[in-house]
Amino acid sequence: MFDWLQHFSDWLIYSVFKIGADTHLGTALNFFVYDTIKILILLFVIVFIMGIVNAYFPIERLKTYLNEKKLYGLEYFFSSIFGAITPFCSCSSVPLFIGFVQGGIPLGVTFAFLITSPLVNEVAVAMFLGMFGIKVTLIYAVSGILLGTIGGWLLGKFNLEPLLSDWVKRILEAKMDQDEYVVEKQTFYQRMPEITRGAWDIVKGVLLYVIIGIAIGGAMHGYVPENFFNTYLGGGEWWTVPLAVLVAVPMYANAAGIVPVIEVFVAKGMPLGTAIAFMMATVGLSIPEATLLKKVMSLKLIAIFFSVVTLFIIISGSLFKIVL
Repeated sequence: MFDWLQHFSDWLIYSVFKIGADTHLGTALNFFVYDTIKILILLFVIVFIMGIVNAYFPIERLKTYLNEKKLYGLEYFFSSIFGAITPFCSCSSVPLFIGFVQGGIPLGVTFAFLITSPLVNEVAVAMFLGMFGIKVTLIYAVSGILLGTIGGWLLGKFNLEPLLSDWVKRILEAKMDQDEYVVEKQTFYQRMPEITRGAWDIVKGVLLYVIIGIAIGGAMHGYVPENFFNTYLGGGEWWTVPLAVLVAVPMYANAAGIVPVIEVFVAKGMPLGTAIAFMMATVGLSIPEATLLKKVMSLKLIAIFFSVVTLFIIISGSLFKIVL
């Protein structure tokens, strides 16, 4: 889908600016250009689509459907499944998170999506099948969905709505004010300018966070040496999984980009369970993601979210080492 963008990034960095593809700077800048443009495109498209959904879809019916009294907790599972079939990285999932919250979806259910979406997608599943076989693939996919389901359920019990950012609260209050009035039925063409403006306002609101976050991710992508991980995480000691997860959290990559790296790690002696835990922490948690989430969450809420997911990934990775 974004092959043209990769070609553009290669052309801009390696041909126009004459920065070598084998240099740290070239790798970092290529990553920055590619991901900045890709995420901004996805950001606008996703927010625009959510604007259409908010304008036409009966949100109250969806809220009733996702109410735990109706589904007895399955709303977290369904949200996690939805996250698994949407091929977004952690940063690309943030716009949908905003749309879910804006649409009135319970925060815990929204967290279930936010956790699962970057962890599991069809590209990663296909690559896992080719590299590690069906058993490992099933363990990876099922554990990612369960991680989102249980994590969302647990976070939903904490009553964390007051910890959303003031920016999100203002959006929700504005939406509530609008809902108090009977809006004259309009055609899609008539609503298009309003939906487009709303999408662009959200993009402008998070633009700085996107650029800063991807810049951090690009620097890590280009300058963190691969041999570091093989040297310190290649053993089978009990502490390698927690260390792998803690080291991976500041990193930034999507599942499709990190799976080939994981294959190299495993080939060089890293236990498969440790490698999968490292991958989950890389794609599911990152400093760039935290930077983006700062726009919609307080620091306390980000810390709670990261702590719970980090703990769950460590537990999963430790179980992987036993099963695999």
